[in-house]
Amino acid sequence: MTLNLPLSPDLETKLRQRAAATGKDVTAYVLEAVEEKLNVPDCLAELLGPIHAATKRTGMTEDDIDTLIEETRDEVYVNFHSN
Repeated sequence: MTLNLPLSPDLETKLRQRAAATGKDVTAYVLEAVEEKLNVPDCLAELLGPIHAATKRTGMTEDDIDTLIEETRDEVYVNFHSN
C-alpha cells in the first residue's frame, strides 16, 4: 500500500529532523513509527493478559494481587520520598 499524506511545513520539518537524527530516511522512519503504533495492544485486557495468566498459575487471588500492588506502590512511594 502506498499512502500520500498532506503534512504541514512544520510537521514535515520535524519529521525530516527526527528521521535524520536516527540515521534513517523519512520512509523508513515513518514505516517504523506506524509499525510501533500498530504493535500497541488494542485494549487493557490484551496488555494484561500474560500477567493475569502468570498470576493464575501461582494460585494468587485477585485480592492477593491487589494487596501486592498496593504494598509495592507504598514501598516505592516511601523510598522515593526518603531520598
